[in-house]
Amino acid sequence: MDKREAVGSWLSGPRAAAESAGVDFGYRGEQLGLPEEGPGSIARPGRRIGALAVDWGLCLLIAYGLITDGYQQATGNWALLVFFAMGVLTVGTLGFTPGKRLLGLRVVGQETGRVHPGRALLRTALLCLAVPALVWDRDGRGLHDRLARTVEVRI
Repeated sequence: MDKREAVGSWLSGPRAAAESAGVDFGYRGEQLGLPEEGPGSIARPGRRIGALAVDWGLCLLIAYGLITDGYQQATGNWALLVFFAMGVLTVGTLGFTPGKRLLGLRVVGQETGRVHPGRALLRTALLCLAVPALVWDRDGRGLHDRLARTVEVRI
């Protein structure tokens, strides 16, 4: 192997180096039996972050306008509580939050296709901690989705 090839594989990352060695990773969601594109495929990070921003903005508005009456120091804490309640109630019953629905996303159970309320509770609690949502697997699912055995897909 030429030194330039070794440095190039190091700079491009471990996935590119493995792919150049012949490893086939497939597409996101292939291991879960989901389609590569279109309805039912794994939700892309941009849409997921956008839906989270819409939901968080809605929760901030609710907390600021209805609960804290403009007291800004408490608004963030109340917004997190509203976000938790909204996530548990809407994902556990409908399968999506207002932001997910607006951007065409849905949370489904890995085996059954429906999200059990207990799984919605676990998923939302881990999402509120933020760190599990930042750790992703090769399918693009966060740790909160893996532990709750859920998948966020496109509608």
